[in-house]
Order: sequence, then structure tokens, then C-alpha cells
Amino acid sequence: MSETTTDVQQRIAQLVKNHRVVLFMKGTAQFPMCGFSGRAIQILKANGVTDLTTVNVLEDEAVRQGIKDYANWPTIPQLYVNGEFVGGSDIMMEMHQAGELQALLNA
Repeated sequence: MSETTTDVQQRIAQLVKNHRVVLFMKGTAQFPMCGFSGRAIQILKANGVTDLTTVNVLEDEAVRQGIKDYANWPTIPQLYVNGEFVGGSDIMMEMHQAGELQALLNA
């Protein structure tokens, strides 16, 4: 039986709420499968994140589509901190350079 859109949204919500730092990405932290996902991992490492939970959207087509609807954000990767959507790799880079990401992660 295939999951409904609601099931997928609930599964995503649980992931986001149950983990402090969640990155929906292509590939894994060890083997990112796209440049943007790789950059997102590097930014998080540079900010000292040790409690990162990653979700490989390439392994789950329902989540790959569902996460775009969940945040109303068209691209992957997507970063969530403390249950809140932060943004993709470009926003992460801007926040990192401004010191805002470190502040958010330390809050």
C-alpha cells in the first residue's frame, strides 16, 4: 500500500520535530550526491554541528516530493533547526557568512 500525501507529511513532521538539526539532502553526509547537498554538509560541519540527522531523499521518492510541499520550497537540500525550516544551501551559506547560522544552532 502506498503512503498518502498526509502520511508523508506526518512522517516529515515527525522527523523535523524529533531531531534538533535535520537536513533533507541528496545522498548522505558521508557521500553527498549533489554539490548543494555537499556544501550544506560542509557548512554544518564548519558550524560544529554534531547532532545532525540527514534524510536521503534519493532513497524515498515520497519524501523527495513531500518535503518540497512541506516547506513550500522547491529545492533540496532543506535544513530544519528546532522544528523550523531554515532554507537551502544558498541561504545556509549567507547565514553562515553573517554568523546567523552559528547563533541559530547555538540557541
